Amino acid sequence: MEKFITLTDTVVPLEIENVDTDQIIPARFLKATDKAGFGENLFRDWRFDKDDNPNPDFPLNQSEYKGSILVAGNNFGCGSSREHAAWAIKAYGFKVVVSSYFADIFKGNALNNGVLPVQVSPEFLEKTFLEITKNPSIEIKVDLENQEISIPSTEISENFDIDSYKKTCLINGFDDIDYLVSKKDAIRKFEEKRKQNIQPATQV
Repeated sequence: MEKFITLTDTVVPLEIENVDTDQIIPARFLKATDKAGFGENLFRDWRFDKDDNPNPDFPLNQSEYKGSILVAGNNFGCGSSREHAAWAIKAYGFKVVVSSYFADIFKGNALNNGVLPVQVSPEFLEKTFLEITKNPSIEIKVDLENQEISIPSTEISENFDIDSYKKTCLINGFDDIDYLVSKKDAIRKFEEKRKQNIQPATQV
């Protein structure tokens, strides 16, 4: 996966609460077994009408909003546990999703696919939406190493929590297998030391 240390970018606001995984990627698009093409159908039923015409009222279709940071309402990623939701967000180009609460399974799926879910306080989220309304091209900075999210043009900032293992993986661009491979020398040394400490049984 791509390494993630610090990201400063413009944002796309999605001021909707309780966005579930079926709204992120509708069930009819889950037949594929690989990750290719899922970004095209992200929020499909909100982005397009029944005739496949773009919905001009939806933020992803509005030219003033762009960037790799999605700022969403409370309780993002609820509903079914489909990993395809994280695939679609990643494939569309989002690297960070900001919300005041994430469903646990979605959060895990996002981290496993290189998308950083940044959980902030309701107060921080409200201030962020207000700043975006005032200036659609405003930038947000996400500093994973220091676990801080901020709006550089203002004094708004806040720290966020993340699992230490997942933080290590994102900073180094590791998936679970990459992480294990990175520890192969330490594992080999441990096994060699263990063999040396095992004494053969004494025969009577």
